[in-house]
Amino acid sequence: MPAKAKLNLVVAACNNRGIGIGGSLPWRLKKDIEVFKRITTESKNPDKTNVLIMGRKTWTSIPERFRPLPKRINIILSRTMTETPTGTYMARSLEEAVSMVTENGNLADKVSSVYIIGGSSVYKEAMDFAGPCRIYLTRVLADFDCDTFFPEINTDKFIKLQNCEDVPAGRFTENGIGFEFEVYDKVDN
Repeated sequence: MPAKAKLNLVVAACNNRGIGIGGSLPWRLKKDIEVFKRITTESKNPDKTNVLIMGRKTWTSIPERFRPLPKRINIILSRTMTETPTGTYMARSLEEAVSMVTENGNLADKVSSVYIIGGSSVYKEAMDFAGPCRIYLTRVLADFDCDTFFPEINTDKFIKLQNCEDVPAGRFTENGIGFEFEVYDKVDN
């Protein structure tokens, strides 16, 4: 993969690193959704748009009325889908998706930032990506039954930022569920 693309992972995970069950989130946190939308929608360049890269299961977990996610370029990773959903792009691998949005790709001149939004195997591949990587983690401070999990963050490879203006600081509570926002950057090797 080209090293020029910085991958930004956006995820919410509970105490056991669970991120979903049965194709949906086990919690509903309005502030988390607001931060997700702001981070993935706001572009540092007003003439460009952010890209969301997601696996097929993540795509199908988004309620149909919200697909594709607006004001962002949606790229779905799938080896089995035969038709590209309206308003999206499709790639067979993360490497192919990244090449679509970097210097030689057909979307390169339209893209500001690249965001990975799931699922589990796509997150893992992105964390192992040879280039720069940032993780925006909403740490849900509760236990939920989950069948999909976020990979463990290797603290030898990723360092937690003490302050990051991209996310609100402190602990929040909604629907009796505590949560906080954390940001990790990949350490240059």
